[in-house]
Amino acid sequence: MEYKSFISDTIAQLGEEPNKLIPLLQQVQEKYGFIPEETVDIIAQNLNLSANRIYGVMTFYAQFKLKPCGKHLIRVCEGTACHIKGAEGVYESISGKLGIHEGETTADDNFTLERVPCVGCCHSAPIVVVDSDYHGNTSANMAKGILENYK
Repeated sequence: MEYKSFISDTIAQLGEEPNKLIPLLQQVQEKYGFIPEETVDIIAQNLNLSANRIYGVMTFYAQFKLKPCGKHLIRVCEGTACHIKGAEGVYESISGKLGIHEGETTADDNFTLERVPCVGCCHSAPIVVVDSDYHGNTSANMAKGILENYK
């Protein structure tokens, strides 16, 4: 199985210590775009950790995805500054245009939409992040235009 081979090779590079879990999960996600469910048991056996502990780490950190994402990941910041300056309207505009809600992916697998607690750019609120591109001072109308750049 491809997963087992990749994980074994990665553990050989990183080491078998339980504190290597996060770097290992990052490598798995980089390779597959998310953490496939089948990999959790393989990782658990190799690092001598329970599957519950691994899921606990994966669900605690927002960086880990448990299902495949679209080609472009859209994150709408909902931190205090963004919230006060209209993040909800920005989110609703994007959600309406794409026909999806938080955590969903468009039928063409082009976009996945997420709400995030803070991206650390409060001075440019509200913020929309598409992949690694930051779009600041975004209005609901501007949000629709931003998406056009990623089709």
